[in-house]
Amino acid sequence: MAYRIHFTVQDLARTRVAEAPMPLHELELAARALQSRSQPARLDAWRHRARTQLSAQARMALALMPTVGSSPNFLSPTKAGTIEELLEQVRATPRERVRSDVLETALHHPSLPAWARDLADDPSLFAELCTGLGHLHTFLLAPHWTQFTEHLAVDQALRLQHILTGGVDQLLTQANPRWMRWNPPVLEVRMANGAERDLYLEGQGILLIPSIFGTRTIVTDSQPVSVSYPASQDQHPHELTAPASAPGHRRSPGVSTLLGRTRTVVLTTIAEHQGCSTKELAARAGIAAASASEHATILREAGLIRSLRHRNSVRHSLTPLGQALLDTPGAG
Repeated sequence: MAYRIHFTVQDLARTRVAEAPMPLHELELAARALQSRSQPARLDAWRHRARTQLSAQARMALALMPTVGSSPNFLSPTKAGTIEELLEQVRATPRERVRSDVLETALHHPSLPAWARDLADDPSLFAELCTGLGHLHTFLLAPHWTQFTEHLAVDQALRLQHILTGGVDQLLTQANPRWMRWNPPVLEVRMANGAERDLYLEGQGILLIPSIFGTRTIVTDSQPVSVSYPASQDQHPHELTAPASAPGHRRSPGVSTLLGRTRTVVLTTIAEHQGCSTKELAARAGIAAASASEHATILREAGLIRSLRHRNSVRHSLTPLGQALLDTPGAG
């Protein structure tokens, strides 16, 4: 059984990768992961920390985001922006939209809390839910957002390379081969809830959204249709779940060695070509591949770059600390 998405030539031309993280969309996937029992080694420490912090309002929001299946669409728009901007948009959702989204969700989830049906008619209840949504973001995503955005930047660079080298065909083939199969002109997606249907895009294309917490492919049948897939699948578990540190608090004895000419060139090259592989880094910096790998290791240990393995290559991106160093007068 599969969710079959049918493409036309116009759909292929309008298929794209999200340009920036989508906090509320990722929050829904994080909420699902929190309630799941999968990936114990990777996520159990994060789950334990989050569960001990959840407020009553945050648990309200969590109750509307089941492990498998749909949630009310107004809670997790596929939009980029700051969390404050997006929460304000949720608060401004027309009450008729709230009512229809809740009723649609209730059709597939009989266990939806009874109070959810009153959201459209009870302003104080709806305000409490929106507060809980903000709390949930604070507990689940905010401590890790810097690492997340770095991972997503590397993934975006990888997908852009797929488009450059193999077009949309390669992009759809390699985005998530475990759960998606590109059988032109149809993208077949295995859904966690076993859904089977045919979706005709009719020229609108799809928006591909890389996700840190997503482990499968999730199709959101909205405007535009979005398809979420796991980003940076080769990342180390501690990089995903460890709390983020403020750049100003990071220290390393290797930082003082970074103003040498060659390493400055390497760091600058990574800044200008986020997500480049070690081979690409060596070519652009004009040094041997072994030398590029050695310099990247030192920069990574100093906290100035982040390196993620993808299949047979390692891709490098700048961290906030690395950017701060390059912005320092005399760093070049």
